[in-house]
Amino acid sequence: MLFVTVFSFAQKQSDDVLFTVDGDPVKSSEFIRVYNKNLDLVKDESQKDVDAYLKLFVNYKLKIKEARRLGYDTIPSYLREFESYKKQLSKNYLSDSNVTEALVKEAYDRSTQDIKASHILVILDENEKDTLQTYNQLMDLRERVKKEGFENVKNDVHNGKTVFAEDLGYFSAFKMVYEFENAAYTTKVGDISKPFRTRFGYHIVKVDDKRPSRGEVTVAHIMISNNQSDSLLNPETRINEIYKKLNQGENFESLAKQFSDDKSSSSNGGLLSAFTGGQLNSPEFESMAFSLTEPGQISKPFSTDYGWHIVKLISKKAVQPMADMKGELESKVKRDARSSLINTALAKKLKKKYSVIDNPKKIDFFSSILTKDFYSRAWVIPTTLDSDKELFKIGNETVTYGDFAGHLLASQKTYAGKNVPFATIVEKEYRDFQESKILKYHENNLEFENEDFAQILKEYRDGLLLFDLMEKEVWNAAAKDSIGLKSYYEAHKTDYVWKDRVDVILATAAKQNDIETVTELLQKGKSDEEISAELNSEAEQKVIFTKSVMETDHQSLPKDLELKEGVSKIYQYNDAYHVLMIHKVLPSASKTFDEAKGKVISDYQNTIEENWLKALNSRYEVDINSKALKNVKNQIKK
Repeated sequence: MLFVTVFSFAQKQSDDVLFTVDGDPVKSSEFIRVYNKNLDLVKDESQKDVDAYLKLFVNYKLKIKEARRLGYDTIPSYLREFESYKKQLSKNYLSDSNVTEALVKEAYDRSTQDIKASHILVILDENEKDTLQTYNQLMDLRERVKKEGFENVKNDVHNGKTVFAEDLGYFSAFKMVYEFENAAYTTKVGDISKPFRTRFGYHIVKVDDKRPSRGEVTVAHIMISNNQSDSLLNPETRINEIYKKLNQGENFESLAKQFSDDKSSSSNGGLLSAFTGGQLNSPEFESMAFSLTEPGQISKPFSTDYGWHIVKLISKKAVQPMADMKGELESKVKRDARSSLINTALAKKLKKKYSVIDNPKKIDFFSSILTKDFYSRAWVIPTTLDSDKELFKIGNETVTYGDFAGHLLASQKTYAGKNVPFATIVEKEYRDFQESKILKYHENNLEFENEDFAQILKEYRDGLLLFDLMEKEVWNAAAKDSIGLKSYYEAHKTDYVWKDRVDVILATAAKQNDIETVTELLQKGKSDEEISAELNSEAEQKVIFTKSVMETDHQSLPKDLELKEGVSKIYQYNDAYHVLMIHKVLPSASKTFDEAKGKVISDYQNTIEENWLKALNSRYEVDINSKALKNVKNQIKK
C-alpha cells in the first residue's frame, strides 16, 4: 500500500502544471520528457541547467502560442505536410511486433547468403482456383529437369509468353517476391522445389549454389571533383598524376590529405565509413570497392558521376550482426510483400479489440447483386441497394453496404476479362476490405490509443508550426530587409574580417631533390606549366601544382609559413616536400558587405529574434508554478 501511495504521488507530481501561457497549461511531465530527450544533444553546458532550459522551453511555447494566434495551423500547406508526416509515422505503430520480429530474423538469416538459382514459371491468373492442371504440368517439368537437365528443358519449353524458363544468377533476401524467396531458401543446393504459387503463376526453382553474402567493406579514396574552380585543371589528368605518385611509392593517406576534393574524408587520409552492397549512390564506386581483395590494395583511376577516384581497400568483413541491421531490415520487411502477413496478424488482433462481428448472410448478399457486366467493368451498384444499412461496426464507426459496394465497384478492373466465380470475388474482396477498414480505424485513432505516438506527433505538429513561423517572422524578414541588413553591417563592421590570406602557387613533391629543382626553376621565373612539362612525364609524376587564394590556416599550407612574397623556403609536412610561390600576401581586413552578407544575415536574424521574444513576453502572461518546478528539479536529479 505504501508503494502504491508513493508511486501515485510521484505520478501526480510529474503531471502537475509547471507553467501556463495566457492560461494554457504546460505539464511537468512534458517538460521532463523533452529535457531528458534533448539532454545529450545540448552542447552548451549552461542549457543543461534546469532553469536555463526552462527559459528556452517557455520561449518555445510562446512561439507556438503566437503561431496559433496568427493562424499558421490552418494554412493548407501546413496541414498537408503534417498529415503526410502523421501517415508516415503511423506506419511504425501499425504492425504486430511478434510477427514483425520473426520476419526480421528470417530476413537477416537469409541476407547472410546469396543463392544462385534457375526456375520455370507457368503463367496463371492469381484468382484462378482451378489449378490442378497447372500444378501437374510443373510436376512433369520437374521430373524432366531431374532427368534431362535444366538447359535442355529450358530450350524446349521457354516461349516468353505462357512459360518462362530462366537462369536467375545470384540473389539474396528481398530480391524476389516473398513466396519465391521462401521456396529458394528452403530448397537444398542441387535440388528442385515442388511447384509453388506466386501472383505470377506456378513455379519450380532449381538451386544451383549458395554462398556467403558480400558483407561490408571499408575503403579510403582520393577524389578529384568534376567541378573545379581552376578551369585549367583537368580532373582525369590530375588523378593520373596522383596515381603515378602512388606507383612511385608515395603515401596514399598523405596524397589524400593534400589533393582529395572530398573534404569530408581528406583530413582522415581519405577514409570512408564502412558500407554494404547497395548502400552507395554510385554503382561504379561500390563495384570497384568490392572488387579489391587484399587490405592495402589500390585500384586504378576510375570515374563516377562525382569525379575521378582512386580507392584503397582498408578491410572487409562479413554481414553485420543482426542488432546493427535490425532497423533497416524492419523497414524493408514493412515495405515488402511480407507486410501483408504483418497487416493480417494485426488486423486479426484488432478485430477482437474493436469487437468486429461478421454476418455471413450479409456477405453472401453481395454475390447476388453482381452480374456478368462485372467482368467487363460495366457493373453498377443497383439503385435498390440500401446503402446506409450496417454491414459491420468497428468501435464506434459503422461500415455500410454502400461502403463495400463502392469497394466492389472499384475492384472491377482486377477481374476484367476473367471468369472468377462471384462468391470467390466477394470472399476475397470482403476480407481485404474489412482488413483495410480495421487498420485505417486503428491508424485514425492512434493518437488517442498510444501515448508514445501522441507525444511524437505533438512534437512534430508544434515543430512544424515553429519552422513556418520562424521562416516568415525571422529568417525571411531578415533576408529581405536590405536596408536593415546594411545598417546592421555598418554598426558591427569590426565583427566581419578576413583572416590573413595568400595568393599562392603550391608545389608538392615526394623527393627533396625534385622540390629543390622546382625551387630553382621558380626563382628563375619559370611558370608552373613550364616546370610541370619539364619535370613530369608519362612514366613519372615528380611534382603537382595547386593554385589558389588560401587563408593562412588552410590544411594545404605549412603551419609555420613565412608570409613573404616570392619563392618560399622548402617545407616538409604531410609526408611530402613543398615550396610556395606567394604572389601576394593579403593581410587581415574588413570584409565588404557582399563578402560578409551570409554571416550578417545570420547575426541580424538573431537580433530580430531577441527583440521579437521580448514582444511575445509582453503580449502573453507566463506564470511559473514554483512548487512544481522544485518537484521537477528533484525528479531530474534522481
